[in-house]
Amino acid sequence: MSVQRTRRTGRVHPLRGVDAAPGPTGSARPRGTLIAAACLALALVGTSAQAGDPEAGREKAKQCRTCHGIDGVGLRPDVPNIGGESEFYLTKQLKAFRSGERRAPQMSVIASNLSDEDIADLAAWYSSIEFKVEMPD
Repeated sequence: MSVQRTRRTGRVHPLRGVDAAPGPTGSARPRGTLIAAACLALALVGTSAQAGDPEAGREKAKQCRTCHGIDGVGLRPDVPNIGGESEFYLTKQLKAFRSGERRAPQMSVIASNLSDEDIADLAAWYSSIEFKVEMPD
C-alpha cells in the first residue's frame, strides 16, 4: 500500500492515506480518528446499560402473564405481543411507562413499581423468547 502525503500539510490520513481538510482552527484532524472516537463512545454507552438476567426476568414475568402470557403472546386483542421484541425496545417502553411519558391504565400502575433491575430482567426474559415466522404460500 502506498501512502500519499498531501501538499497542504504533509500529514497522512490513517484510513485513506491522505489528510483530511483543515478544521475551523486551521488544524487538520483526520476524519477516521473522529469516527473511531464516536464508535468507541457509542460502544461504552451501550455497555454501561445494566444487563438483565433472563431467569430472574422469567420469575418476575409471573405478574405479566395475566395479560402478556409467560411467553409474551398477548392473551387479549388489545394486549401487544412482547415475546421476541428487542431488549432495547422493551427497556425503553417500560421506562416510559414508569416515568409517565407513556400511559396505559394497567401498565402505568405496574411499571411505576419496577426498579431498573426489574426492567432489565424483564426485558432480558421477553427478548430471549424466539418465534418462528412462516410466510403463507
